[in-house]
Amino acid sequence: MTDVMNHDHYRPQFHFTPPANWMNDPNGMVYFEGEYHLFYQYHPGGSTWGPMHWGHAVSIDLVHWQHLPVALAPDQNGMIFSGSAVVDWEDSSGFFGGEPGLVAIFTHADEYPESTLPRQRQSLAYSLDRGRTWNMYEGNPVLCNEQLTDFRDPKVFWHDETDRWVMVLAAGDRVHLYTSINLKQWSFASEFGAADGSHDGVWECPDLMELPVEGSPDGKSRWVLIVSIGDKPGYPEGSRTQYFIGHFDGSVFTNDYPSDTVLWLDYGRDNYAGVTWSDTPDPAVKYFIGWMSNWLYAKVTPTGEWRSAMTVPRLLSLKHGKDGIRLIQAPVSNLERLRKQPWEQLDVLLRSENNLLASLQEDVYELVCDIEVGTAAEIGFKLRKGGNDETIVGYRIVEQQLYLDRTRSGEISFHDSFPCTHDIPHTIPGGRLRLRIFVDQCSVEVFAGDGEVVFSDLIYPDPSSRGMELFVRGGEAQLISLQIYPLHSIL
Repeated sequence: MTDVMNHDHYRPQFHFTPPANWMNDPNGMVYFEGEYHLFYQYHPGGSTWGPMHWGHAVSIDLVHWQHLPVALAPDQNGMIFSGSAVVDWEDSSGFFGGEPGLVAIFTHADEYPESTLPRQRQSLAYSLDRGRTWNMYEGNPVLCNEQLTDFRDPKVFWHDETDRWVMVLAAGDRVHLYTSINLKQWSFASEFGAADGSHDGVWECPDLMELPVEGSPDGKSRWVLIVSIGDKPGYPEGSRTQYFIGHFDGSVFTNDYPSDTVLWLDYGRDNYAGVTWSDTPDPAVKYFIGWMSNWLYAKVTPTGEWRSAMTVPRLLSLKHGKDGIRLIQAPVSNLERLRKQPWEQLDVLLRSENNLLASLQEDVYELVCDIEVGTAAEIGFKLRKGGNDETIVGYRIVEQQLYLDRTRSGEISFHDSFPCTHDIPHTIPGGRLRLRIFVDQCSVEVFAGDGEVVFSDLIYPDPSSRGMELFVRGGEAQLISLQIYPLHSIL
């Protein structure tokens, strides 16, 4: 398997990828009996989107993965679109003879009889053997709505306060919420989003969770609703993900912010359809992973017999700051176990004429830096540099803007929208820029500050482009610390 998976030089070395063929949304993510399950939209017949199955892998650390056989395959009710999985601890479904077990809740996708109109209905499958094999519920589908074409991607969780299951479901350009006592019969509870947030495309892959708030003035937790938005012609960003912060009473989600407030989860181009793992041992700990691609160009990226990767897994939290409560993302701590001996520099004056990294050549690494910006106008890093290739992560001090530029990142000709630069306002307390950057064979992920600003972007550099540059323009800066860790492969 390792030889097969190393065949393509763009194959990520520490991101999850399928052994072969097409992958998109993460699905059914659940923790049970010491294993993190990752299911995903999968086409076993080719490297472009096709009849959707659920691929499957498990991990004990969210970093190293064991690939398992396809979990769910199309049947008489249709293809297997996105969804979630839960541990039915009290056997409310009656599938497990009084013991706990895994239940998958997903979208069956087909067409209405004697027509070509798409039909999307919610169904169940259950596993009696820790997710190794799955049985389709004979009563499928369990939830239908003939009025909506886009009616999919159920995320289900248990709500202790009301003692029932809650489903949040994408319904056109909003979400619907349903409740159930047994996972089989569902009652409509409420709708959210008709006038809230961004409507630059169809809503997909929602997730709803409660998180404590660091620095909260009222000491209370908040609920976070994550919603991905499909690409829409005329919007160069393509598919992306927004989130809302508010309150949830078991039936209704209430947005804390004005309806026109849009909060983006990731300011890069390639983090979509991400959701969190269910049933982690600590309910306040939410691990997240996204599909590292964009529907603008996902079907034509220049990889080989496989296509698509996931982002690095992240720990989500909430923090109260000057702009209110915001979502924070931190790479999971187990990624640090991949670190090799670092190259390190401390307390160095940075000038425009010197490239501190001129002697370094790396292709798969983690970079951690703390820089006092001083009198500089701009500082940053050029990554995977060589020949005509370079990907720039930079900070403009006067404008207080963090940016990523992949216009010369390597192979960019496969789609007009791929070469781009994007930026975001980012205030740096005390004039110190703190970055944590993960570089793999075909991606760059940037976590700024405490993780309040994140960029996730695909790149396709030549394998020989392994140089780096630390640049300073318009003045001097002081490097407080810099570590560059080559990373072990997980393949």
